[in-house]
Amino acid sequence: MNALTPSRRAFLQGTAASLAVFTLGTFLQPFGRALAQAPAPGPFDPNIFLQIASDNTVTLISKHFEMGQGVTTGLATLVAEELGADWSQMRFIFAPANPALYHNLLFGPVQATGGTTSTVEAWTQMRQVGAAAHVMFATAAANKWQVPASEVSIENGVVVHGANRATLGSLAEEAMNVPVPTSVTLKEPKNWTMIGRRLPRLDSVMKTTGQAIFALDFRRPGTLTTVVLRPDRFGATVASFDATEARKIDGVVDVQQLPTGIAVYATNTWAAIEGRKALKVTWDMSKAETRSTEQIFAEYRNLLEQPGLQATKRGDTGAALAKAARTVAAEFTFPYLAHAPMEPLNCTIELGADGAEIWSGCQLQTIDQFVASQVLGFKPEQIKINTMLGGGSFGRRGNPVADWVAELCFAVKAIGGRAPVHLVWTREDDIKGGFYRPMALHRVRVGLTQDGRISGWQHQLVSKSIFTGTPFEAVSVKDGLDVSSVEGVADTDYAIPDFDVRQHNVSTPLPVLWWRSVGNSHTAFAMETMIDELAGLAAQDPVPFRLGLLANDPRDVAVVRLAAEKAGWGTPLSEKGRGRGIAFHHSFGTRVAMVSEVTVRGGVIKVDRMVAAVDLGVAVNPDVVVAQVEGAIGFALSMVLRNEITLKNGVVQQSNFDDYEPTRMREMPKVEVHIVPSMEPPTGIGEPGLPPVAPAIANAVAAATGKRLRSLPLRYATFSG
Repeated sequence: MNALTPSRRAFLQGTAASLAVFTLGTFLQPFGRALAQAPAPGPFDPNIFLQIASDNTVTLISKHFEMGQGVTTGLATLVAEELGADWSQMRFIFAPANPALYHNLLFGPVQATGGTTSTVEAWTQMRQVGAAAHVMFATAAANKWQVPASEVSIENGVVVHGANRATLGSLAEEAMNVPVPTSVTLKEPKNWTMIGRRLPRLDSVMKTTGQAIFALDFRRPGTLTTVVLRPDRFGATVASFDATEARKIDGVVDVQQLPTGIAVYATNTWAAIEGRKALKVTWDMSKAETRSTEQIFAEYRNLLEQPGLQATKRGDTGAALAKAARTVAAEFTFPYLAHAPMEPLNCTIELGADGAEIWSGCQLQTIDQFVASQVLGFKPEQIKINTMLGGGSFGRRGNPVADWVAELCFAVKAIGGRAPVHLVWTREDDIKGGFYRPMALHRVRVGLTQDGRISGWQHQLVSKSIFTGTPFEAVSVKDGLDVSSVEGVADTDYAIPDFDVRQHNVSTPLPVLWWRSVGNSHTAFAMETMIDELAGLAAQDPVPFRLGLLANDPRDVAVVRLAAEKAGWGTPLSEKGRGRGIAFHHSFGTRVAMVSEVTVRGGVIKVDRMVAAVDLGVAVNPDVVVAQVEGAIGFALSMVLRNEITLKNGVVQQSNFDDYEPTRMREMPKVEVHIVPSMEPPTGIGEPGLPPVAPAIANAVAAATGKRLRSLPLRYATFSG
């Protein structure tokens, strides 16, 4: 990708000016689970997925958003592999918002990046694009050299037949005139030269040299920066306000009321923030959240006295528990969590007479486009979205109600579109008033037989649905049951014959959203610490105890064995206060087992080492896989050891990285990542590395101290040694 990403208009103008540009259209039909829901292909567009220019660059037009997860490198690898390009030729730019052309094949008619689906859904499609281009260039060369196309090869970006040689760029014009093949044959895995290699990321240089342009860097001429003063309690609204003092701040040019609060417009961010501080606002608190965290958990516990929604039921759990030789009951609590991406939320809009143009690091272009059209009174196709690089997200930039995009549109509408508007949420804005991973409470009761087998598992959990009221409700909520609330427990791989899982929904003004690994971020902890505790009660080693329950799936068994082997499971940790723990979790189709080694002294947990084994099918780029697991461990450590969003009388108590602290470099343990060799189709790694982190650490703490911890973060625990 070029450091200065051109606008779509400039991009098309530029390509139209150059005849020697090969472009490949969307001849490919959607595939996979969403085939029946996928829209018909749109009109032919010569710049849909691939562009090969006369300067010999090969540019992937990525339909997926890059927020640090490496997807643009992965998709480019698939294209380059089948085309025969040299890696040094590869570039990427982001596709324009157009669901007819760029929809996620697993999500239906929605252009979207999320749910660890990007590689999964594009695995065949991008290889087909590369293979079709290969055929067209080979045909063009064959026509030019008057030789059979079957004898022409393309390797390292060079088209070859005998003594004839040509670059892809030099054949671009001829290849453009070759009919797009209606079917292609993909390479056999034995012939892969790029898939499975540790190719350097396409975005590393621009990011490490400061050339990369993020949404926060972008401005249009005459842009006004806007920050919004929102109430400190969810559900409160503006009763009245006085902007007299705010308007006196040098640089402040306007103040307007929006549905979400009071917007201050200024010529720069600092003036906008200072103007906001000077506002005097009276809030209507009649519908505001006023409870504290402890009160909310108390109400959660009251809900558990009711039956709840049945998520999974196998066998007769009640009878099994009644016959158990012994039972163990446990309660697990999980706080609200903020996403806190390193680049704060922001986006820019320019309003015109017949539409609007938005510049944003966004995951759900189709929804953002629709919401903007509704606020501004345009058709969705009149909203042009320029996708920018994102400085992290963890789910926050993919909001199904597009809260920040809607606010941006209200802000530009409030000033009649007289200037482009750049909306900035400070980190405090997002941590104190954003969308959160839901609070959750689990209550589990499990029985063991005399010989240590699980005899009945009863599991109830309480949380707020993240899908209810969103465009995804129809497919993700069934009779009130939100599948994301119970994922990771209701669909566990453990073979437990008598198994009963129920869900309780709560209603609260606090907005909730998926957070990296979604429901698995709490269900894995409850399942895996419970399994570990049961192994102890059964006087069995946790590894063979798990393997016995996973025996029906050889891939599960292999990943647990690999993690244990690489970690030296069973070897002694002689030092007092040290412990080793294991956890396994299967999410988003990927299996991950982790072994943690910790030291506990003076009530402080220090994570010394994390060993991970991963089975995600084909690892398109092992370096990206390793980086994603390393990143997941670093991200998870902050929530394991300290992070939480708490309420006092309805007010969020945390605000920035001083009291919602990310993992520091000095805290990172030694991390080892081992990938299970596989030729199975890839399943993705963006999120699955997170769920096993917390239970592996908690189980290691239990091994070190004998104390079982059942709530996150773990820092509240006290230890004697």
